[in-house]
Amino acid sequence: MKEIKVLVIVAMAFALASCGAKTATAIVEEPVKETTEVEEPIELLTPCTTLSQLSSRDRDEAETAFVLYRDLVKTGALAHALPLWKKAYSLAPGANGRIQYHFDDGVKIYTDLFKNAIDKDQKQAFIDTVMMIYDKRSECFGNEATIKGRKAFDYYYNFFEYSDADKTFNLFQEAVEDKGKKADYFVINPFSKLLHDRVVEGKISKEEGVKLAITLNSAISHGLANCATKCDAWNIIADYAPNRLESLEGIDDFYDCDYYSNKYYTQFQENPTDCEVIKLAYRRMLRGKCDIDDPRLVEVKASKDKNCFTPPTPVGPLRQAFDIYSTGDYNGAIVLFKKFIAKTTDVEKKAKYTLLIAKIYYGDIKNFVSARKYAREAAKLKSSWGEPYILIGKLYASSGPLCGPGRGWDSQIVTWPAIDKFQYAKKIDPSVAGEANKWINTYSQYMPNREDIFQRSIKEGSSFKVRCWINENTTVRVK
Repeated sequence: MKEIKVLVIVAMAFALASCGAKTATAIVEEPVKETTEVEEPIELLTPCTTLSQLSSRDRDEAETAFVLYRDLVKTGALAHALPLWKKAYSLAPGANGRIQYHFDDGVKIYTDLFKNAIDKDQKQAFIDTVMMIYDKRSECFGNEATIKGRKAFDYYYNFFEYSDADKTFNLFQEAVEDKGKKADYFVINPFSKLLHDRVVEGKISKEEGVKLAITLNSAISHGLANCATKCDAWNIIADYAPNRLESLEGIDDFYDCDYYSNKYYTQFQENPTDCEVIKLAYRRMLRGKCDIDDPRLVEVKASKDKNCFTPPTPVGPLRQAFDIYSTGDYNGAIVLFKKFIAKTTDVEKKAKYTLLIAKIYYGDIKNFVSARKYAREAAKLKSSWGEPYILIGKLYASSGPLCGPGRGWDSQIVTWPAIDKFQYAKKIDPSVAGEANKWINTYSQYMPNREDIFQRSIKEGSSFKVRCWINENTTVRVK
């Protein structure tokens, strides 16, 4: 059995390299940090039974079970691995006092059983077993915050039909709050989505939402700056979570002056004479209710007065609308623009300011559905006008983080209906051809490749319906 013991230790070491797989569509698993040393392990303190605490006979039996079940897991024979895994797990849940991959293997095995089960009660039993494995891991090795995050992750991605939304959200919240800026990367994307939706739906207070959003932003910044071994994962997160959190800027009185200043004053400092950047920083800082004597706001306003002079709009409803808009009161500005549109008989102006409302919903309030609604209304008011369709195309192209994880299939296919709109815009309005071509060239490179559509048995050139909030038929293309 001495040879078996050595094999066990070596097998455990090699297994470490395979723990922690990541995919482009979901941050699936936390990398398990285990030693790769092959010498006889030094056991750490753990309340769980370890190999060295077993009788000679039981230890040999456990070590053999560890080796054999791992071989079966590696070949994908999970059902055959289960009895051996159970034996190893029951005899020595503390393993050698350090390694923890057997908990991951147990979760993997029972998750597979769940996916292949038909009976609902049986499915629930498998979920309960997965959660008990997580509890045992926490009992043996601590790290409760990470375990909470992993439970929430599995409820969100694997067991969503059998999970309680409040329980999943609370587990994510506890995991994030416990670790703060050092929150585990695999909780960031799903929790950003849940947090965004709960804030928008009014299921949590603004105060609580702001606190959690700031914690997530801090975790993202910390993770990107310290991603020695997880940079691919954090880069995927950077393509998704910041967009979800930024969209909360569209809610009145959500973020405060410090948030807007830290973000937009920094952009201003990098581009102190760019009028668009200056105006954006000025509006956003006022939206955050920065004091007019705030040195940062004073500096931005001075630059605005110097670099961004435009003839004032004549006194009247439009002037009021623009003045309110410039203070960051976007919803108030929309109300006044609508009043002007309702009263004017000038169709050209109706179309112009209806499209402006669409742009405010897109760029400032982050409400894509309303933005499309008003872009379509603008297009109806003025024939052969390509600009509304350019905006709708940009809405679709910007929906990668809204309709998917920021990368991968669900985030790529939004480029198809986007390109449809750009092509239609230049077809009906040659004056926008240059801009349309620019966006077509930009987003064509983000389309799925031939392998992506082949794997899904989809043919290039066939019709395809993009769901999410877009819900439009389009044509399958490859980059």
